[in-house]
Amino acid sequence: MLAMTPFNFTAIASNLPATAALMGNVVVWKPAEKSAYSNAVLMELFEEAGLPPGVINLVHGSGELVSDVAMAHRDFAGLSFTGSAAVFQTLWKKAGNNIETYRSFPRIVGETGGKNAVVAHPSANDDAVRVALIRGAYEYQGQKCSAASRAYIPQSMWDRIKDDLVDTVESLPVGDIASHETFVGAVIDEAALRKLEQAINEAKALESHELLAGGTVDDSKGWFVRPTMFRTTDPYAFTMEQEFFGPLLTIYVYEDDDWEDMLGLVDTSTNYALTLSVFAQDQVAISQALDRLRNAAGMTYINDKPTGALMGQVAFGGGRASGTNDKTGSKLALQRWISGRFIRENYSPDTDWRYEYMAE
Repeated sequence: MLAMTPFNFTAIASNLPATAALMGNVVVWKPAEKSAYSNAVLMELFEEAGLPPGVINLVHGSGELVSDVAMAHRDFAGLSFTGSAAVFQTLWKKAGNNIETYRSFPRIVGETGGKNAVVAHPSANDDAVRVALIRGAYEYQGQKCSAASRAYIPQSMWDRIKDDLVDTVESLPVGDIASHETFVGAVIDEAALRKLEQAINEAKALESHELLAGGTVDDSKGWFVRPTMFRTTDPYAFTMEQEFFGPLLTIYVYEDDDWEDMLGLVDTSTNYALTLSVFAQDQVAISQALDRLRNAAGMTYINDKPTGALMGQVAFGGGRASGTNDKTGSKLALQRWISGRFIRENYSPDTDWRYEYMAE
């Protein structure tokens, strides 16, 4: 099988090839080249721990080239992928085009990002929501598939938290991650910076958007994007739909009495469905959200930020455009990499072809 892993999640990088190997498969592991060094160290750890040669085979290089070769082989049995939805769609098509070549139908597992929401009810704790927005949106420069990138805040709460939230986001330390005071480092490369710069500029030009914090980039030394926050009056704007993979958060403020209608906006404004946070002290409101948003996220957090899943403790995965929802890092994922066999042994086989009712 082929494992293709992302730059931003070292635990996933080790989990995807190792899970399949534990279940008896030989794995070709193609990591993101932006994490080549850390993945090489992981491979050394596997080998030092006693992994037999040839079980996990680390291959650096072009993802397109490696997948072309691996997925054209008649023994290709599966793909475990974490990355963008667009790349995953391409890989799925590649498997479909080669389907007549394979000895068996391949297992295809993917986690492909998200447009994750923080949803606050009027009963929610102000401070808890504020912390979730800051940590969820801006930790690791927003370079998490689970990062908060859209939020739905009731008007009464917004009136109370807006000024402090904006001041805090503006004051977040950006710089060298070697400094313990730094909260936001550089994004992964220039391409990421340019994509975020374009999205920010497009949002600035919209009448429906108000820039509240950030909105600038600095490429003089490294690739730095200021933590950026918009407020929008359009719940279906592109900033509420598309994944940007950076420190960009857009907030929609709704009337307190529109809680149930707002839940419909959360469910329909994007095709992604990875993580979701619901903040409320009203248990009825929590139940309403869990019911209405059952298909809006594979992972729902109650009164907690939507990031920070730990392998082995959180069943990680989402549906819709966020992937196949196979719960990477949990026991649920193990069965994807085995082919079950049923054996029946008869200790008293029949010796006459006729059934008893047929006897004269």
